[in-house]
Amino acid sequence: MKGNEAIAHAAIRYGCDGYFGYPITPQSEVLETLEELMPWETTGMVVLQAESEVAAINMVYGGAASGKAVMTSSSSPGVSLKQEGISYIAAASLPALILNVMRGGPGLGTIQPSQADYFQATKGGGHGDYHLIVLAPSTVQEMVDFVGLGFDLAFKYCNPAMILADGIVGQMMEKVVLPEQRPRRTEEQIRQQCPWAADGRKNGRKRNVITSLELESARMEVINHQLQDRYRRIERDETRWEEIDVEGADYLIVAFGSIARICTKAKELAAEKGIKVGIVRPITLWPFPTEAVRRAAEGKKGVLCVELNAGQMIEDVRLAVHDSLPVEHFGRLGGIIPSPEEVVEALEQKLISK
Repeated sequence: MKGNEAIAHAAIRYGCDGYFGYPITPQSEVLETLEELMPWETTGMVVLQAESEVAAINMVYGGAASGKAVMTSSSSPGVSLKQEGISYIAAASLPALILNVMRGGPGLGTIQPSQADYFQATKGGGHGDYHLIVLAPSTVQEMVDFVGLGFDLAFKYCNPAMILADGIVGQMMEKVVLPEQRPRRTEEQIRQQCPWAADGRKNGRKRNVITSLELESARMEVINHQLQDRYRRIERDETRWEEIDVEGADYLIVAFGSIARICTKAKELAAEKGIKVGIVRPITLWPFPTEAVRRAAEGKKGVLCVELNAGQMIEDVRLAVHDSLPVEHFGRLGGIIPSPEEVVEALEQKLISK
């Protein structure tokens, strides 16, 4: 099935309580598939097409505030519209899952694939000092798996998580193994797991109130420090990446999502030319696998950062390497997908010939 279709099946099977979305290419199949599957008749899952992206993210805010497992999906311009609500959810320390199937920009741009929302996803996107947990799938199977992982991490840390997929993964079709159906949590289980939830019941002497507003500066500083402490724990315990033939390589490629798959083929073509290349694929874009990239780059002659954008992840790669060796960027724009041959040519021109 398509990556977008797989997301819909996974949402149902991982026990999602509610999906609130709005159609936009290239992710509209998520909502369409959920409407076709009609999970409200089997699991009780709410599926609602909101009147706008802004409405959808605020519905997620409300559902998350009640302790429910809720999610939304969109593509780049739509996620831009959701940024205020995402910032509110992060500030309120609520679990939620957001899918962004990236298309080219800026502006309305193109409906073709892109990876140009890296900054938006990993640097906060909205206002304030906050982070999302960002997972970058490279296969349709990972689209499935990251729904469960995203919900698990969101509830573990009471923090929104994002699946940042490029349009290639959303639209491509592969075989997948779907998980067994998770049982839906009862209201009593939700109250036990989420004692902070606003469900209309009194918790002790006061009702739980969910808000991102704090007018007292000293208290707002305390809240911000609490958020930063949480982010440090996530950075310590939840960084994920994949390494391919890093040991013994002369050059290192860093790439995420579907572009990492293209780079895997490029590595094989480079080997035919006697060029030894290793690959690091960040799976969590935030927290970024800084230490893993640093270790992998040790002893290499150079690093090529390959992205479907003008150069965004390269900033994190350069911070990891600390100017110890050359770091160059190669990317295509406007929805044009690079070929493995182009990646090898960029490696030769930007690093090997220098």
